[in-house]
Amino acid sequence: MSFEEVKTRLDIAGQSHALRFWSELSAEERAVFLGELSELDAEELKDHCRVAAEAAKRASGDEERLDSRMEPVSPEFIGSVCKSDQETLKQWEDEGFLQISENKVAVLLLAGGQGTRLGVPYPKGMYNVGLPSGKTLYQIQAERIRKVQQLASEKYGSSCTVPWYIMTSEFTLEPTEKFFKENGYFDLDPSNIVMFEQRMIPAVSFDGKIILEKKNKIATAPDGNGGLYQALVDYKVLEDMESRGVQYLHVYCVDNILVKLADPVFIGFCVSKGADCGAKVVEKAYPAEPVGVVCRVDGVYQVVEYSEIRPETAEQRHPGGELMYSSGNICNHFFTRDFLREVAQKFQRQLKQHVAIKKVPFVDEEGNLVKPTKPNGIKMEKFVFDVFQFSKKFVAFEVKREDEFSPLKNADGAPVDTPTTVRRSLLSQHYHWALQAGAKFLDEHENPITPILRTSLDVDPPAICEISPLVSYFGEGLVKLLKEKNLKSPFLLNENNVKTLVQN
Repeated sequence: MSFEEVKTRLDIAGQSHALRFWSELSAEERAVFLGELSELDAEELKDHCRVAAEAAKRASGDEERLDSRMEPVSPEFIGSVCKSDQETLKQWEDEGFLQISENKVAVLLLAGGQGTRLGVPYPKGMYNVGLPSGKTLYQIQAERIRKVQQLASEKYGSSCTVPWYIMTSEFTLEPTEKFFKENGYFDLDPSNIVMFEQRMIPAVSFDGKIILEKKNKIATAPDGNGGLYQALVDYKVLEDMESRGVQYLHVYCVDNILVKLADPVFIGFCVSKGADCGAKVVEKAYPAEPVGVVCRVDGVYQVVEYSEIRPETAEQRHPGGELMYSSGNICNHFFTRDFLREVAQKFQRQLKQHVAIKKVPFVDEEGNLVKPTKPNGIKMEKFVFDVFQFSKKFVAFEVKREDEFSPLKNADGAPVDTPTTVRRSLLSQHYHWALQAGAKFLDEHENPITPILRTSLDVDPPAICEISPLVSYFGEGLVKLLKEKNLKSPFLLNENNVKTLVQN
């Protein structure tokens, strides 16, 4: 596209200021900038900037309260790990493993975030939280995929594959691809790992103007994890799923160290209920906990942010004492492929745009780079869970927080969701798995360590124990390995020392 054509587009959109440094650019810089600007549609850019500025003004006032329009999820649409009997859980698990064994299940990772709050210059999935094994989040997740494939294959006697779809962004695609290649794709078949990018959209000033981060570059940000639905279209991901026979997707965020990828119990529950859309939830820790709540608003399912609910509503309880609005959202979802296609083709443009007010580095009128000390820009994003409203059969599935949800969001020093807290979550889980299997722990002097049934994330568990996902996906199969064994802390159980344990 020529300079004149791009200039005309920007004039139509009311964004001609983007070219104010054109005369100062080199030929190479002009070519790069022209390529970026050529991808912008004039009317879409105009609408985007207008909507962003208007949304920011609304966001500066009080959040809309939805209390009068809310009602909790009906009990018949909720499954629960805690409240279901073992026979029912086994039926769901068997159904899930059956679907996995028939190559109908894939996992889809949302990995477009930059990890700004964590304070690292690389994707979160590459982060090592300090486990004895030194494994990164990506490696842990890859090994869980390998194990769940193995369990399904052994159960139903047929080799199977769980494809891994990974949605990245402009910031995370290249380093993620490089990391996977350098690590041999963690012994997964590279052809079954499909990476694709979500769109980047311009950051906008409070007066509705796109922000320049360089003289020849617009400041942009990923369009939120709700950008998934457009990305599925842009990269023909749905067609790839269809060609592989995938019918069910487990969608999750990269930062949850406890995530059960392709969880057969969750998959089996959703399939058994005939659901096209499902959400894992955890019970809120306390009424004012700052998490979104899965509920119904005006008769349709959605996630209501904690800021949209009055304190007295959050405090409401059932006659038995349980919180009425207790289903905390953890961004862990089930979708049928048909539902994803319907959303991508019919509904994704209807998704709500959420406002994030941020500090966006920019170049001033003289072309100097400025790092603002207070928020100066608007980033718009969509959320993956805003499609619940389009579901014909929505279900929720309650799991134990300590078993399945510990997100990595902040650097150490913050009170929650840090490398230290997520490491302790995993080590605490594995410590309890070992105790339940009949193991006993010894300290460095061979003295018995008194077992503790409940551990806190404020301190490490009494004994350090890490169990490779390649040995146990979710605590299964450990009795034959660990019963009546004396384990010296720290203890790392991996595929290399399994035989030694059995022989001893």
